[in-house]
Amino acid sequence: MAQAAFEDVVEDFEFLEDWEDRYRMVIEMGKDMEPMPEALKVPATKVEGCASQVWLHMTPDAGVFRFQGDSDALIVKGLIALLHRLYDGLPLSDVSAVDARAELGRLGLHEHLSAQRSNGLRAMIERIRQEAAG
Repeated sequence: MAQAAFEDVVEDFEFLEDWEDRYRMVIEMGKDMEPMPEALKVPATKVEGCASQVWLHMTPDAGVFRFQGDSDALIVKGLIALLHRLYDGLPLSDVSAVDARAELGRLGLHEHLSAQRSNGLRAMIERIRQEAAG
C-alpha cells in the first residue's frame, strides 16, 4: 500500500546493484528535500531515540497526512525523505495500515543500517503513527 513516490524509489533501487549507490541515492534524496523551517525545530518536534538530531512536524490537511522533517545527519535526512515518500499525502486513516518495516525492507535497508540507525528509524515511524492517530 505504498505511495507512487515510494514505488518509484523501489524501482530505482532495482537498477542499482551496489549498496553504495543505493546509500548515495538515499543521501541525495535527503539533500533534495524541502528544507524544514528552523522555527519548527523545537523540543515538541524532536524525535527521541535517534542517535542524531531529528525533527518531524506533522499536520493533518483536510484529512490528509502531511509532514516535514530534518536531521543533522545526511543519511538520516535521507531516511526521512523515504518516510516522506511512504506517508506524506495518505489519508490519515490509512497511515496506521502502512507496514513501514516491510515497505522499507523492499529496499534492503535493514541489512545495511547500523543498530542505532535502525532504532532511530523505528522511533520516527512510531512518532508518525502516533501523530496520525491523533
